[in-house]
Amino acid sequence: MHCRRRIGECSINSMKKSFLHVLAALLSCLSSLSAADKPRITLDEYFDSVSISDVKIAFDGRAVVIATERADWENNRYRKDLWLWRASTRALVPLTQSGHDSDAQWSPDGRWIAFLSDRTPQSDVGVKQDAEPAKEQPAHLYVISAEGGEAFAVTRGEEEVHAFAWSADSCGLYFSTRVPWSKAKREAYKKEWQDVTHWRESERGDVIARISLAEATSRALAITPGSAVAEDEKTKKEKDAKEETALTPGAVLLATIPLRVRNLAPSPDGKWLGFDTDSISQRVETPQAYEIYLLDLTAGGGAPRQLTHNQAIEEDLGWSPDSRELFFMVRMGAVESKYSDVQNRVYSVTPAGEVRRWGEKFLGAVDSFATQPDGALVIAGQQGTQQPLLRITSPAAAPVSLSRQEGTYGKLSVAKAAPAIAYVYSRLNIPSEVYLSSDGSPASATAITSFNKLFTERELPQGRPYRWKSDDGTEVEGMLVYPPGQFGGKKLPTLVLIHGGPQDADGDRFGADWYEWAILAASRGWLVFRPNYRGSSGYGDKFMREIVPHLVSVPGKDILTGVDALVRDGIADPDRLTIGGYSYGGYMSNWLITQTSRFKAAVTGAGAVEHAANWGNDDLTFDDAFFLGGAPWEVPQMYHDEAALWQLNKVRTPTHIVVGAEDIRVSAAENYLLERALHTLNVPSSLLVFPGEGHSLKKNPWHGKIKVREELNWLQKYVPLP
Repeated sequence: MHCRRRIGECSINSMKKSFLHVLAALLSCLSSLSAADKPRITLDEYFDSVSISDVKIAFDGRAVVIATERADWENNRYRKDLWLWRASTRALVPLTQSGHDSDAQWSPDGRWIAFLSDRTPQSDVGVKQDAEPAKEQPAHLYVISAEGGEAFAVTRGEEEVHAFAWSADSCGLYFSTRVPWSKAKREAYKKEWQDVTHWRESERGDVIARISLAEATSRALAITPGSAVAEDEKTKKEKDAKEETALTPGAVLLATIPLRVRNLAPSPDGKWLGFDTDSISQRVETPQAYEIYLLDLTAGGGAPRQLTHNQAIEEDLGWSPDSRELFFMVRMGAVESKYSDVQNRVYSVTPAGEVRRWGEKFLGAVDSFATQPDGALVIAGQQGTQQPLLRITSPAAAPVSLSRQEGTYGKLSVAKAAPAIAYVYSRLNIPSEVYLSSDGSPASATAITSFNKLFTERELPQGRPYRWKSDDGTEVEGMLVYPPGQFGGKKLPTLVLIHGGPQDADGDRFGADWYEWAILAASRGWLVFRPNYRGSSGYGDKFMREIVPHLVSVPGKDILTGVDALVRDGIADPDRLTIGGYSYGGYMSNWLITQTSRFKAAVTGAGAVEHAANWGNDDLTFDDAFFLGGAPWEVPQMYHDEAALWQLNKVRTPTHIVVGAEDIRVSAAENYLLERALHTLNVPSSLLVFPGEGHSLKKNPWHGKIKVREELNWLQKYVPLP
């Protein structure tokens, strides 16, 4: 009887399992039919995506300002727009319309929004921009009422605003510019030097100033012909022509510093103004140019006091609610030791200079952070291919996960007087949008934007993590992005698309631009393999540092063993392998085509082929020297052994090359060198040079679109897909 009962139970369980299998199969079929009804994304649609560059929530959590960038094809530039969402209307409306606006900040009382804009004088609301303005405008500080209306300029003059912040009482604004020169001094300098660049000697530091909102408002509203303010403006201009004063009228000078100011952060109690610095030229030549300083506002400014003294690059400042600690991020370098690249970290420093690290038990990389009203930190922390939200209550406390859904969270903004939180969320097949949670829990968050709705109406690829062991037994991870409708397929044509950095990692996130084009490549039929080789972030400091001093050979083996594993597992077709990458991904692509001829085509961009000349031309010299173990004259053999240049005679892979004409992060000359070598060796190659572009192709959207269009054409030419 006992056995019979068990047999009966097994039969019933078997029937249940069969029914569930049938149901799952039916649901899968219905899903496939639904997906099949959707067309795939086109090149034009792909590059019409909207990038969400910033999110700022109001202090009471009931409104959000959102900054976006999108291509303006007619005017050959990227539009920068600000949007406002309010809980009272649950509607998203344009806050500005000039197409030149960014970096919004709420006043603490919620009545005003300040932002930066490089708009021309005639680019007010509703006025169309010229395709090519006669002169590039400096970015100035503007203010607009949170209730809407027209924005008015707070600053003016030849010098752009580098950083700004509201005072704690909402009655004024702090801002920094380069030390201003009078018109007479500018003209004298031009007369002496003409168009000659006087390199370091012509560089000058910043001033930090304060202007009251009442002063700025009265000047903006009262300037009419014949008015007292207009006459004051006239007198100011005449005075400026003779003297070395060019500050915004009504502004009060607080400090002068021989460096560039990146961020300004007034403490909530109004006593301190914290700021971090950059090199004057913005060339990243030494860590000493990047420190945190403090101004005593109760004393009216004066000489800034340096708070940090280390070999780290500090950024992203934010005070604790009680004004006792100033939080900051470190994305390069080390606070505790000599220069070393480690995972992105969060620290705090007190006005007395005491530095503490937060989240020591978190082994991943911190992407962004925000302080909560109770003093805790919320971070978007990268862990492998995921980037969840985590909460840290004290420096030694273990992080607690807030997110319940896999994917990528970022652009955090936390309300100061409410538990509300806003952020950008995406997954590989879920486009980036802004989400808001009134209680601070992502589980209750809802999307408040639909900028990229078109992508939800297209059949997008699916992806999954993939793991393998490298040649020395190290476990490595990456992402596989499958062509739509072929998730889990076998013997697929494969594009190995290598991320830059190397301090970065590919994961479960949406990307749609000239750099992040895996979704488009997969939609064209490629299995896209995105390896997080050693040197990538999100896997701990040891994993990150294991490429020192073998800058390309160690990660190169990680990538090649990953390709071997894909072929061995029957996933990748060994006869249809291609490779590509940009920046450090270009470095790796250039190196790997010297190590094997298995790739039928390569698409590389902004990557070096040697390290000595690139060390001299790169604006990030100390980082190069760290990765290779020293300066060129200290370890010349390493500079030789880790360079593709000396092995280019082995290349058989047809190679497509792209570069920005004004790139100084990886000298444009490196790409000319690669093309010349391949041309001399009769290896099929092509070089595209984008005028006016630096390392990032951010000036003209046509450049990025043409880049990806031609890279896809190049791959198709040598590995034809249906």
